[in-house]
Amino acid sequence: MYTGVEGFLVPFMSLSLVWWIGVGTFVGLYVGAIPGLSVTMAVSLLISFTFTWDVYPALAIMVGIYTGGVYGGARSGILLNIPGAPAAVASAFDGYPLAKMGLAGEAMGLSTTQSVIGDFFGIIILALFAPLIAQLALVFMPRDYFLLAFMGLFLVGSLSEGNMLKALITAFFGILIGLIGMDPETGQGRMTFGSLPMLGGIHFVIVMIGTFGISEALVQLQTKVVPVKQKITRVTPKWDVIWDNMWLTLRASTIGVIIGALPGTGGDIAALMAYDHARRTVKNPYPMPFGQGAYQGLIAPEAACNAAIGGAFVPMMTLGIPGDSVTAVLIGALIIHGLRPGPMLMREQPEFFWFVVGSLVLANVFLYIWGMTGIRLFSKIVEIPKPIIIPIIVVLTFVGGYSIQNSIADIYWMIGFGVVGYFMKRYAYPVAPLVLGVILSPIIDANFRRGVQMEHGSLVGFFTAMVSNTIPLVLLALMLVTAIASNPRIMSAIKRRLSRKVPTH
Repeated sequence: MYTGVEGFLVPFMSLSLVWWIGVGTFVGLYVGAIPGLSVTMAVSLLISFTFTWDVYPALAIMVGIYTGGVYGGARSGILLNIPGAPAAVASAFDGYPLAKMGLAGEAMGLSTTQSVIGDFFGIIILALFAPLIAQLALVFMPRDYFLLAFMGLFLVGSLSEGNMLKALITAFFGILIGLIGMDPETGQGRMTFGSLPMLGGIHFVIVMIGTFGISEALVQLQTKVVPVKQKITRVTPKWDVIWDNMWLTLRASTIGVIIGALPGTGGDIAALMAYDHARRTVKNPYPMPFGQGAYQGLIAPEAACNAAIGGAFVPMMTLGIPGDSVTAVLIGALIIHGLRPGPMLMREQPEFFWFVVGSLVLANVFLYIWGMTGIRLFSKIVEIPKPIIIPIIVVLTFVGGYSIQNSIADIYWMIGFGVVGYFMKRYAYPVAPLVLGVILSPIIDANFRRGVQMEHGSLVGFFTAMVSNTIPLVLLALMLVTAIASNPRIMSAIKRRLSRKVPTH
């Protein structure tokens, strides 16, 4: 048995472990690229298959699927504007316009490279600063998570193309959808109208597939678009693009690690915050403005959501608290194999921590190999004529939607949200805030309840605590700055005032 840092070398010294990590990364990439087939689902299914395995190969293939799956969601987002995972929603904002410009190969090459860089950044932080970041996550109280999730809604200003009001309307509509179903504490139905099937709620992936997938198919049926011939002269991004934006990559990766280390958040919030950060800090996006095909709009979210992988492992390994849904499943897998993640595991069996670090490094190498070799084949998807590709998209969305809970009701919901998404696009209402609201709704609900309970059921005490503690005050200030910066009228007024010359006396 290897101990300590020597456990890092375990994945590299066994061909079978290298094989399982490579297979897991490959499978994760393609599972993540199919809307509706989530990484969490794939890892959950693996638990039953790996129940009798040794702990090392079981953990190796799960780490590989996790790494490949987080990246894979960007593929369908770039090519079809249908994100394969919630974390890829932000990547589609500029990735899809790049594909429509004939740069799908370059966009996917840039996406792969940034994902690998962000992933390695997260792994380094995991290896060097795991205990420190875990302590930072412990400082956050329920009220802080409540504000953090709520701040995500204010970031919709960067997704609304100047119309903050429409973005907030769709975001709060998403929150209401996320609240539908059985109350997690009382067991009573919320907004179910006496319907038993609605007690299970509406899965956020169903909303995402409907508003992005079905609605996109309906939009394409109305538009006469000639398939764009992709310029696949090169798939590796230009070095000057990588180097000139390296500082942005590092900032986005830092956002990803910090958000990933906060339990219950994950790559979707990290990608959104990194995209918002890029829009506010990059003065001259290239080759097009943000939302129309900016490299920086793809660089930031891809680096952040993959860096969040390393961040999510921090609270899992050091505290036994999952950073996201996948690490929650991984905790269950480790317990099945007789391990209990947390401080005692770090102290008594540190080889498992270093084994995870080594497996993540190896999975990241495979991610670059599989990601770059499949670009030319993937790029051909955009060139398929609409009469062929649209029925394929619809079939994939139906299969993905049904596979989530094996429910026909989900198919009806998906069609309904597809129609809603179509009219939202027709009347210039952004659909991304709607999906974001559904995703953040459970976080807002759960942490609001916990925060009130900590104040002995007092709403006044809950809101008083927000303005009397450092972290919530900082988050409130950031929300205020975000709201102001997202309002074009206020920003133009501030710029005019600052541009006035101060009279001399």
